[in-house]
Amino acid sequence: MAYDLTQLQKPDASRPVICTIFGEAGVGKTTLAATFCKPVIIRTEDGTTSLAGREDVSLFPVAATSAEVFAQIEALATAEHDFESVVLDSVTQLSAMVEAEIVAADPKAKSIAQAGGGYGAGYGQVADVHHRIREWMGALATDRKMNVVFLGHADTETMDLPDSDPYSRYTVRLHKKSLPAYVDNVDLVGFLRMKTMLRGGSEDKIKRALSTGERELICHPQAANVSKNRFGITEPMTFDPTTNPLAGYIPALHKGN
Repeated sequence: MAYDLTQLQKPDASRPVICTIFGEAGVGKTTLAATFCKPVIIRTEDGTTSLAGREDVSLFPVAATSAEVFAQIEALATAEHDFESVVLDSVTQLSAMVEAEIVAADPKAKSIAQAGGGYGAGYGQVADVHHRIREWMGALATDRKMNVVFLGHADTETMDLPDSDPYSRYTVRLHKKSLPAYVDNVDLVGFLRMKTMLRGGSEDKIKRALSTGERELICHPQAANVSKNRFGITEPMTFDPTTNPLAGYIPALHKGN
């Protein structure tokens, strides 16, 4: 294939962002996602109580099946609308939904580990759905110029690497076959947590964790959690839950303002 060098492009800092934000329950993931410009939320769980009264946020009905999730994405791809960001809340609950559907469709399986004949085949089927979700949501970024935000719940895993001692880190609560859909080909992976301080202590060395209510978003690479970004962010960002700490780094978040 011959290439025409006149078709080369320059990097576009204003293009939509595709990101994954994860954290423990109640830490403010949905509230943070709602600070992206003109958001609409695809829900696999009902975690939007904190958004009550927000006229600038739109919600799809809570999806009961993965087919409904795909139908909602398709509606955003084909219908006229002025939404500028789409949020999937959450990929963790979506995974549980897909697992249940695959097990229900396999009369020989009592669990996802047994589905498809076992040997990891069921987890591979779940991963296929996640990669298709990523592809469809990515098309919204490309074709409809929408920011894409995936939300996930946090879990811990043990890293046993050949060049270091085993250690634990925070990651998105997904099977390892499904995780790459939301970590590999995205612009940012952020770990959201409460900013805490340790106080007290005595002879038994027990200390209390205290929080001011401030949140901390970690999206630069570090050993303690899965995280990355393509915007030159190198430090944790402390912020109020009603603001978006990424606004100063990502021009696309100001789109339409």
